[in-house]
Amino acid sequence: MSWSLERDDGTISEWERSDGYATVRLRERAAGGFVVRLDVMEQAADESAYERVRFDDREAAEARATEWRDARGLDE
Repeated sequence: MSWSLERDDGTISEWERSDGYATVRLRERAAGGFVVRLDVMEQAADESAYERVRFDDREAAEARATEWRDARGLDE
């Protein structure tokens, strides 16, 4: 399954998987740094999960978001 960018407003970028059961969000923190979170719902065909990681720089946060999307894509 593919991912699509559903929100990108300069503060938050959020991708949703085509089945609607998983999201990856990258958010700039008001206090500085960035947070990336993976949320896979219990109804998803793959294992449910919730992870949240904080990074000091955007490049590292974007790399983690990409890793999660690549790892959580599902064969159609």
